[in-house]
Order: sequence, then C-alpha cells, then structure tokens
Amino acid sequence: MSKIVVGVDGSAGSRAALRWAYREAQLRGTTLEAVTVWQFPVMTSLPAFGAMPPPEDLSGEAEASLLQVLQEEGVESTAQVPVTTVVAEGAAAAALLEAADGAELLVVGSRGHGGFTGLLLGSVSQQCATHGRCPVVVVHPTDQA
Repeated sequence: MSKIVVGVDGSAGSRAALRWAYREAQLRGTTLEAVTVWQFPVMTSLPAFGAMPPPEDLSGEAEASLLQVLQEEGVESTAQVPVTTVVAEGAAAAALLEAADGAELLVVGSRGHGGFTGLLLGSVSQQCATHGRCPVVVVHPTDQA
C-alpha cells in the first residue's frame, strides 16, 4: 500500500499539514505516516550545562508529543487509513526526506509568518520541496485544513 508522509512538530503549520494529509489519505485510501524529529540541544551537550538525559528519554518525549497531537487533531488509524508513526533523531529535513523515499506524497507545514515573510518558505519546507523524490505539499496554517 502506498503512503503519505507528514511532518509533525506540534506547530500550527504542522497541525494544518497533518489535517490536510489525513484527509488526502482518506481520499486516496493510503497509509498516513506521521513523522516527528528530535535533536540533542547543542548547548546542553557541553559539560558546563550538566548531564544530558538519555536518548531514549528524548525519543520517548517526542513520541508522546506526536501521539498527543494526533489525538488532539482527531487523527486515528482505521482500516481505510492506517496511521503509523515514526520518531527520528537528526535534522528534520533529512529525516522527512528519508521517510518519504518511495512515498506517494510528502506533506509539511509552514511556520505561517505574515506579510512579506509569509511569502517565503521555511528552511525545512524549502529543503523538502527542493530535494524531495516525490511530490511535496506545503500547507500554511491559514490554509483551510
């Protein structure tokens, strides 16, 4: 079965992207794969800032946040639209592009800046649109999602 991959970070743009991707998966009868990405904070890896939490703690927190967003947005796995989750460590754009390799569609949100800056894409959406091996949809939080 083909899949639609959506990046979820909890922002308004990613929530709009999630809702859009879920409806699109329903229309296409495909699997929806929700991907969240986490990274070690750079400054906390320095000895002066104390001990770092184990990676499984950060991964677990990212997974819990992802599951909470899915629940809050009413995205649930059904026979028509199986929903899977992926929690990856690393750079967001690279992880999303890897997850979308072979996908039917990659959906990402935009940070939704207003005015002139609203015409610009964020770095993650820009990288996904530029380097994606499948069609990429960028959803703005103000789009009807």
